[in-house]
Amino acid sequence: MFVLPNLFTVSSIFCGFYALTLCAGEASPRALHQAALAIFFGIFFDGFDGRVARLTRTQSAFGVELDSLADVITFGVAPGMLAYQWALQPLGLWGIVVGFAFAACGALRLARFNVIAQRSSEGGGGRFFVGLPIPIAAAMFVSLVMTHHASTGGEPLAPRFAWPVAGVVLFLSALMVSTIKYRTFKDLKLSPRTVAVFAGILLTGVVVATRLHPAWVMVVYFACYLAFGLVETGLSLRGGATAGAAGGSPPQDGEDEQEFL
Repeated sequence: MFVLPNLFTVSSIFCGFYALTLCAGEASPRALHQAALAIFFGIFFDGFDGRVARLTRTQSAFGVELDSLADVITFGVAPGMLAYQWALQPLGLWGIVVGFAFAACGALRLARFNVIAQRSSEGGGGRFFVGLPIPIAAAMFVSLVMTHHASTGGEPLAPRFAWPVAGVVLFLSALMVSTIKYRTFKDLKLSPRTVAVFAGILLTGVVVATRLHPAWVMVVYFACYLAFGLVETGLSLRGGATAGAAGGSPPQDGEDEQEFL
């Protein structure tokens, strides 16, 4: 039973390693699309290892560390390599730097998460993440790769898109190491409001799929999650500034950090 959740984590590592092998050398657009799919399957395995550990009551410090190492490979190094091969090669050295920045920021984000989780009584399982989670950042990027492949019939990306893609990669990298709050949705409960929001999300997906292309649905969903965190953090900061101007007491040391968890 102890091995079972770790098998899911190791499967995620395999997906990242397989994606790296597909990106090696002069990779074709089809190989890069398969690499993006491999990373996406890695997200599936990563999402289940923790749940399996809780169901089988086999949580351990070993599993936590293994999960972080797997995330660095599958959602940091592999997407960085994919970004370079898919779009950043025309930039030369700058393309290498941008791809490395994604992997480096992902590693920094995971290290910070582990430190905060060790200091928290909730073990990092609170209502908020500090910064964009690395699997979401990887999913946002690989969804772009898969959408381009599906909407163009497998054509290579034009060199003129190198800098725009570099901007997207750097933006995702900055979000990972930022202090922007992103909800974990672990406190989500069934209610009429929740059902209405879920119905609205499904309706948005249907509209995007019918008006544009079904492949764009994932891009829109992940982009909405990114925007939601930015808007919610902005409103929180504005509310805090308003409370401070009205004479409210500032939070004590540790309160902000606990809220971000």
